Amino acid sequence: QEQLVESGGGSAEAGGSLKLACVGTGNIVKGNCMAWFRQAPGKAREELASISKDGYATYEDSAKGRFVIFKDNAKNSLYLQMGSLTPEDTAVYYCAARRVSYCTQGAEFFAYWGQGTEVTVSS
Repeated sequence: QEQLVESGGGSAEAGGSLKLACVGTGNIVKGNCMAWFRQAPGKAREELASISKDGYATYEDSAKGRFVIFKDNAKNSLYLQMGSLTPEDTAVYYCAARRVSYCTQGAEFFAYWGQGTEVTVSS
């Protein structure tokens, strides 16, 4: 069973930045589609960005222009660099992996999930 462990969450002020990291077991980050999701209190889980095995990244509207997804295959690690944070970015952030190399939008396509890391943005 593959495992994902996120880190890097915490508190930030509006306009600030945070960098989240996710370490995976085996070669999951290198060989599979990876993504970042978030879930704010009382809201549905929201996909933010995904990156395929070959490094092709896609972003949802809430992340475009502010967040960057990237990975380091040598470290089996996935990252999310977040900037221009607002209080609306307050949520638990999850990394997720598919069983295949290509990405398809939607949480239902992701088989492996981390435990989440909490981000709080104050105004």
